[in-house]
Amino acid sequence: MTEVHAVVDGPAPAQATPDHDGPDGHAGEARVRELLGRMTIEEKLAQIVGFWEKADGEAVAPLQGEFADTTRLEDFSRHGLGHLTRAYGTRPVDAAARAAWLWKFQRDLVTGTRLGIPAIVHEECLTGLSAWKAATFPTPLAWGAAFDPELVTEMAAAIGASMRALGIHQGLAPVLDVIRDPRWGRVDECVSEDPYLVGTIGTSYVRGLQSQGVHATLKHFAGYSASRAGRNFAPVHAGPRELADVLFPPFEMAILDGNARSVMHSYTEIDGVPVAADPAMLTGVLRDQWGFDGTVVADYYGVAFLNLLHHVAGDHAEAAVQALVAGVDVELPTGDAYLTLPETVRAGKLDEALLDRAVLRVLRQKLELGLLDATFTDEPPAAVDLDSPEHRSIARRLAEESIVLVSNRDVLPLPAGRRVAVIGPNADRQGALFGCYSFLNHVLVQHPDVETGIEAPTVLEGVRAEFGADVVTWARGCDVDSDDRSGFEEAVAAASAADVAVLVVGDHAGLFGRGTVGEGCDRDDLELPGVQRQLVEAVLATGTPVVLVLLTGRPYAVDWALARCAAVLQAFFPGEEGSGAIAGVLSGRVNPSGRLPVSIPASAGAQPYSYLHPTLGEGSEVTNLAATPAAPFGHGLSYTTFEYAELTVPATVPTDGALRVSVSVTNTGAVAGDDVVQLYGRDVVASVTRPVAQLLGYRRVHLEPGQSVTLELTVPTTRLAFSDRTLTRVVEPGDVELWVGTSARRDVQALTTLVGGTAPVTTASARWTTTNLS
Repeated sequence: MTEVHAVVDGPAPAQATPDHDGPDGHAGEARVRELLGRMTIEEKLAQIVGFWEKADGEAVAPLQGEFADTTRLEDFSRHGLGHLTRAYGTRPVDAAARAAWLWKFQRDLVTGTRLGIPAIVHEECLTGLSAWKAATFPTPLAWGAAFDPELVTEMAAAIGASMRALGIHQGLAPVLDVIRDPRWGRVDECVSEDPYLVGTIGTSYVRGLQSQGVHATLKHFAGYSASRAGRNFAPVHAGPRELADVLFPPFEMAILDGNARSVMHSYTEIDGVPVAADPAMLTGVLRDQWGFDGTVVADYYGVAFLNLLHHVAGDHAEAAVQALVAGVDVELPTGDAYLTLPETVRAGKLDEALLDRAVLRVLRQKLELGLLDATFTDEPPAAVDLDSPEHRSIARRLAEESIVLVSNRDVLPLPAGRRVAVIGPNADRQGALFGCYSFLNHVLVQHPDVETGIEAPTVLEGVRAEFGADVVTWARGCDVDSDDRSGFEEAVAAASAADVAVLVVGDHAGLFGRGTVGEGCDRDDLELPGVQRQLVEAVLATGTPVVLVLLTGRPYAVDWALARCAAVLQAFFPGEEGSGAIAGVLSGRVNPSGRLPVSIPASAGAQPYSYLHPTLGEGSEVTNLAATPAAPFGHGLSYTTFEYAELTVPATVPTDGALRVSVSVTNTGAVAGDDVVQLYGRDVVASVTRPVAQLLGYRRVHLEPGQSVTLELTVPTTRLAFSDRTLTRVVEPGDVELWVGTSARRDVQALTTLVGGTAPVTTASARWTTTNLS
């Protein structure tokens, strides 16, 4: 093993220190360094590992069964503990009872270990706190479809408040991976294929969660979503320009603008180098370029995977050294690799200063969280309402805003009194509303005898409540993912006797092959799973108008349905209030306002695809196989109409300035509705190829019938920045086309010219487009 030496970190920047230590943080820094100076190697090690109390047969992490740990928590933590892994989210436990246990455990750390340092408790919180009976919100794809950063902030603050009440300090969210291939199973955890939408929504989540005194963890830095053929853990061969211009920006925004306090490394390798062992990524980009001063945590078992899966380390000891050198501060969920470090240090194969560097970062985080002063002598919560009316109100609003009306041949909204046949495998299945990292699909699926613990009506129940049970019939038709067609006959009969058939099809979210979407549930095609398409075809053959409702965690190739169904609704796992949102859109009580955060593909063979493609990325006359999607990024219909006019842009703008754009928006229909105004740009000529369309800014706007507003957008020219041929991020002079519409549709357009010299982009440059209504 190669010997490694390093210098211990300097003082943390002032932003990382809590107010009670003074504005410059010197008192806090002196305190953590004094604490470090009193530590033995074993006590240092204890601060950079986690402990996961697992039960036999549970599988909520990759290869979890390969890591059998029979050590008792009390023995493991005798020198202290860095992280307690998923105290609430591994199995259904009563929150109050578990809190009482947790307070006692923390109190024992304070009183029973030499240094008396409590542990950081971390938990999954992607679609709400991952705990039994906690509110379950729409999946991140739905956040993207809503185009509403403020509402995402509100949701995250509610999640953070629940976490704080239960003694949880760190949440493993948000996921900032930019969607590159819809075949990848973890698409349902992602926000969008557009890095700016991912960055603004993700940063808003960070701000909301951290406003409650808990820390967010950015996942998965970086490149994870660009895996070959959409296979989980597959190699990534993204070039440095794709990394810098597409995959990095959401993380940069969340760190620089959201002050995210933790980052989780990606499982993947990029061009042969695993991220968990790459100091250029975890130190060079994160810390040296962006000034990140928080903690880097391992994705579960990611350090050991350097040995077991990547084979760049001969054993766990070598893996531990590589990860620690690269900048992984904490091994999660346990210490399988880092437990070897004391021997490595004592053998002179690793400079203890590297261990100290990680320990200092953890101690600073615990200082920020108030843990170094916590005694846990207060009483734990006797009862916590994890699914309060406030939670449900947020869940309802976000679900309603996220439903995308993809097509409508004047059948929606459905008039009262119509006979409605509700058909399909996702119509009367609670799990169809939730994503992979929801507690129901992540954990409860392994505890089938335990009640859900939250109120979550199915779509069938929602439609019956909306239209009246007397006019609604029901037939399953088929399962989500099987070849059984025995229910087709009943479904056809139900549709034939109805005025309209509402077919609810799509995904079942799960883990590692237990679902049609989710972690480890990748696809080699983008057809609806099982025989669901054949079910839709059979119902279409009856001649009864079909409203297709897609309850999915990824976009499917449904161009055939867009051409033949009376209407198509896309709902990305809309959460516990999702059925009411869908039923409300069907009736017209809710005017749909969601917009596609990811293109709906025409075929799997066109993948990977992004609307951010250069001219040759779509095909046309240069190939017999075009990649044109069935529905583009940003698309979505309404029950009213909106008109754009008077797009005003300056004739010229300095390359280091800002574009001040205004556009008039009018509701020209008969009902109130929300529009998502989207401003796009195209760099006409550049030193490297540029996308044919790029989202520059957006704003959700509510308008009454006949109402007009003027939307002003201030777009920093850095929204048009890219990495030039020297891989320097710059803004180049030249013409820029601007339009309001979607990526594919230009409702109103204009031209401006960036003038002056090529302008360099730094971390001090503006990253956000601001908007104002008048």
